Amino acid sequence: MSEAAKKKYSLDEKNRIFKSEFFPHLDSMYNFAFRLTFDEDDAKDLVQDTYLKAFRFIDSFEQGTNAKAWLFRILKNSFINDFRKKSKAPTKIDYQEVETYYNSDDIDEPITPDLRVDSLQDMIGDEISNALNALDVDFRTVIILCDLEGFKYDEMAKILDIPIGTVRSRLHRARNLLKEMLSGYAKKMGY
Repeated sequence: MSEAAKKKYSLDEKNRIFKSEFFPHLDSMYNFAFRLTFDEDDAKDLVQDTYLKAFRFIDSFEQGTNAKAWLFRILKNSFINDFRKKSKAPTKIDYQEVETYYNSDDIDEPITPDLRVDSLQDMIGDEISNALNALDVDFRTVIILCDLEGFKYDEMAKILDIPIGTVRSRLHRARNLLKEMLSGYAKKMGY
């Protein structure tokens, strides 16, 4: 780590770095978080957690480097850590909510098996959002970083903490999976 990265920033310097280098990426951070979580509140929480961690560890940030990639890496790591915690936790059921539902008039309405799909409907077509949602998180992440956020392979490798060859391989496989899933839809649309 260079001497600049080991430097302790004053509160004024931290605030300046946040305003000039971190805050301009707030919208991109939210978009990435939303595409990972498919939930507005979870995305906002993830972005807030990312910025808190960025402030906490700002002394390890080297000014002049790619601030967006640094923030995306923090966000990605936070998402994965949170995902692992949630997957190990037992499922929680709100019995009051279940009782209310079964006592309501909505009982005969069909339930969408994956509610995350509904939240993406207004952003991209149903078929595309369903296909993207169906991808494994590793494949979905590389598609989002490359094709939607415009990161280069070397930046993606740093964000994901994997070799650049793995980035290329995952991206190739993810695009092929999407191509297979969407080929019928593409033909239907005249492509």
